[in-house]
Amino acid sequence: MSMNIDLTDLRLFLHIDEAGSITAGAQRACMTLASASERVRGMEASVGAALLLRGRRGVMPTEAGRALLHHAREVIRQMDLLADDLGEYGEGRKGMVRVLCNTSALSEHLPVMLSRFLATHPGISVDLEERASHEIAAAVRSQACDLGVLSDLVDLSGLSVWPIAPDPLTLVVPARHDWAARTSVSLHEVMAAEFVGLAGESALQRHIVRQARMLGGALRFRLRVGSLDMVCRMVGQGIGVGIVPKAVAQRCRRTAGIRCVRLVDAWADRSLVLCARDLSILPLYVRQLAEVVAPGSARS
Repeated sequence: MSMNIDLTDLRLFLHIDEAGSITAGAQRACMTLASASERVRGMEASVGAALLLRGRRGVMPTEAGRALLHHAREVIRQMDLLADDLGEYGEGRKGMVRVLCNTSALSEHLPVMLSRFLATHPGISVDLEERASHEIAAAVRSQACDLGVLSDLVDLSGLSVWPIAPDPLTLVVPARHDWAARTSVSLHEVMAAEFVGLAGESALQRHIVRQARMLGGALRFRLRVGSLDMVCRMVGQGIGVGIVPKAVAQRCRRTAGIRCVRLVDAWADRSLVLCARDLSILPLYVRQLAEVVAPGSARS
C-alpha cells in the first residue's frame, strides 16, 4: 500500500497528540485549523483507518494513530541525526533541543544554566516546557523530548539518569505563625489550613494536590498566584501557608517574612535529576547542553 504522508504531516500529528486537540496542535505547528484538519483527513485516507478518536474534550490516538506516532518520532529523530551527520548541526550552527522540566527546575535551577549555554552556542535554540515529573519520564521514554529535568521520586526505569541538585519541598508559614517554631510537620497535620498556591496548570501544584488526595483530603486555597516568589510573599502577608521548593523559600525568606518548616513526607524529600533515553545517539548540541545541566553526563 502506498501512503502519501510527509514530514509536515508527521510533525503536525505529533503536535496534535502532545496538545490533545487538533486546534492546539495546529497552533503549535503554525497552521490554520482548516489546513491541519485537511492534513489529518489526508493521512487517514492514505492509511485507510481513523487515526484520532474525537471527543468533546479533544482527541486521542487510535491504535493506528499510536503506531503512526511511534514511527513519526523515529523518522523525525533519524532526520535530525542525518542533519547532524551532515554537519548542519555542528557546534556554532543551527539546532533545537526539546527539554521538559518540573516547576522547581524552571524557577530555580535552569535559568542560569541555560543562559550560560545559549551565550556560548548562538546557533542553538532550546524549547523548554514545564510538565509534571511523571509526565516528563514518559515523554523521554517515548522520545517526545530530548532531555528531562525532574524529581528522582518518579519511576526512572529504562532511562539514563544524572544528579543535578537536592530539591526538597518545604512548608512556608508567616514569621509569627504558630507553626514557625516547629522543626518539622507532615502534610496530614497541615491539611486543614488555608493555602496559597500556584495558579493555572502548574506541575508542582498538581503534584501537591495529588498527595493530599492520596491522604483522603483536599487542600483549601485562599489564593492562587502566578509564581513561587509570589506564593512566599503572600504567605508572608498572613494570607495562608504554602509548599514550595526549599531553594525558593530560602531565597525569599528574609524579604517575604516567612519561615521554613521541614516536611517529613517522603514525597517532599527529593532531588533534581537529568534524564535521557540514550544520550550517546543524540546530536552533539544536545550532549553539550546535558553536560552543562549535569556535569559528567556527556562523558558517561
